[in-house]
Amino acid sequence: MVKKGLWILLATFSMLIGLYPIIYFLIDRKFGLLNSKSVELLTNTFWNIGFYTHIVLGGIALFIGWIQFSPKMRNRRIELHRKLGKVYVVAVLLSALAGIYIGFFATGGVVSSAGFICLGIIWFYTTLKAYLSIKNGEIVKHQKMMIYSYAACFAAVTLRIWLPVLIMIYGDFSKAYLVVAWLCWIPNLIVAYLITRKIADQ
Repeated sequence: MVKKGLWILLATFSMLIGLYPIIYFLIDRKFGLLNSKSVELLTNTFWNIGFYTHIVLGGIALFIGWIQFSPKMRNRRIELHRKLGKVYVVAVLLSALAGIYIGFFATGGVVSSAGFICLGIIWFYTTLKAYLSIKNGEIVKHQKMMIYSYAACFAAVTLRIWLPVLIMIYGDFSKAYLVVAWLCWIPNLIVAYLITRKIADQ
């Protein structure tokens, strides 16, 4: 029952935050995190390409990624699993590279930049390793790397959970953002590690 509840929460948050980038196309961009960006940066062509590549493709990866962990879907519709997997890999690799680039311009300076750049590198690496593993027929390794990959992807969700909590604790957005740049993904990877250890023990 608990497992089913967690699965439902994972799916719900993944789909809701996966669709979140649509907001940037429907209303004035000057909201949320973008309020902390300078006019110069918001009008920079390369930054905008990086930003929209990151949020759109990252949203797609988040939206479809959770489905890949369903044993029923893998067993009954393996071709769909493979096709969605290819979409996920392409979306992640491009979104991660874009995320690394825009990470250099993160609000809060070096500390937050380092956090998001590290996240982008880990996301890119684990996804690429997952793809190469399945190409080589290493199924268990592929499963483990995909768990790490989606844990990094899920940082988009955990960031939005942690940030308001940290703002209440610190009473300041800037301080909260320095912490969330690391807190949004490190615990996720710890959970991924515990899950992959369980797979190894089976």
